[in-house]
Order: sequence, then C-alpha cells, then structure tokens
Amino acid sequence: QVQLQESGGGSVQAGGSLRLSCEASGYTLKDICMGWFRQVPGKEREGVASIYTGNSETDYADSVKGRFTISLDRTKHTVSLQMNSLKPEDTAMYYCAADSYVLRRRRLDADDWDYWGQGTQVTVSS
Repeated sequence: QVQLQESGGGSVQAGGSLRLSCEASGYTLKDICMGWFRQVPGKEREGVASIYTGNSETDYADSVKGRFTISLDRTKHTVSLQMNSLKPEDTAMYYCAADSYVLRRRRLDADDWDYWGQGTQVTVSS
C-alpha cells in the first residue's frame, strides 16, 4: 500500500514562492509515476505537474509552465513542487498522487491515478 505525505503548504502574497514536498512509502516497484494536482471547491481536480521516476520525464499544465518545477529526490523518496511567481488563481488544495505507471498523455488526468495524499492548502493573496 503506497502512502503519501504532503508538506509545505501555506499562505503567501502574489508573486511569492512556496515549495511543496511529498514523501512516498510502501511501494515496491523501482520506478513509479508521481504527480501534483489541485482542487478548489466546486471544481474538478486538475493536474499541475507529473514526473516518471524511471527517466525523470516531466509534464506541466499550461497554466503553471515556467513558474512551477517538479523534482525528485530518490534518496529521500520525495517529490517536490517548487512554485514561483504565485498568483491568486493558484489558490487551492494541492494533492500528491502516485501510480505504478500512467500513460504520459494521461498524467494530468486525476482519474488515472490510484494513490493520493491528504492534501495541503496553498493560499495566494493579491
């Protein structure tokens, strides 16, 4: 059973930065897909960024390209999301996700992921 623990959410003013981390445990495969999603009340969960640990290929939502960076620390079994130039529209609950493998064209689709963390709130004020 894969377990995911997020940390690093908080409140920041527009233009600021936050770094989210997700520590994964309980998986036996050498390589997995990991991703970050976000959700605001009344809306569907949307993909933000993903990474496949096998070859470190990454994907980003158009809305965060150039501002957010997903990275992997294998030694700590941790995936991080560095968020820069934050905007009020980035305000959401952010969730870490993991799966043994997700087709690349589907990695920003929440329906294709099996394991989820509890979420961490990010609030960006104008």
